[in-house]
Amino acid sequence: MRPKPFLPHPLNGDNPAYVRDQTSGLVWHCCSLRTLYADTDRSQVVYHSNYLRYFEFGRASLMRDAAYAYREIEESGFVYPIIATALEYFRPLRYDDEMHIHTRPGHRERVKLQFDYVITHVPSGDLVCTGFTRHCAVNAKGTPVGVDEKTVHLWEIFPK
Repeated sequence: MRPKPFLPHPLNGDNPAYVRDQTSGLVWHCCSLRTLYADTDRSQVVYHSNYLRYFEFGRASLMRDAAYAYREIEESGFVYPIIATALEYFRPLRYDDEMHIHTRPGHRERVKLQFDYVITHVPSGDLVCTGFTRHCAVNAKGTPVGVDEKTVHLWEIFPK
């Protein structure tokens, strides 16, 4: 099945890191990355599990640009291990391809939160993959706890 088009447009001139998808109307954080040779497999395309690394890069970039680096979260006593992932692939990336990783805060519950992702191929604008990572807030002992206040704040202030 052919996916809906993803048509990012700059949100405003002040911060080019945020785009609005013209199809869904949703705002996304955007960062760029190039694939490494080490990311590819024998068929010369990016190995499927590497897309989770790209998701992590997008998530970390979003948090850093929101002035709340993941390191600060851990230093405040919270850890957010992944408890579920989903990926849907539409076209492969190859060595040295430039991609845009679009990330946004998704669904949030008391102890769980989700990030949503869209990866596009920069030269063509083609949709590469979509997916999400779901996380559970835990303390240093690994006990589930409520999502920390600064992360809740990020969900609240993320551009609509």
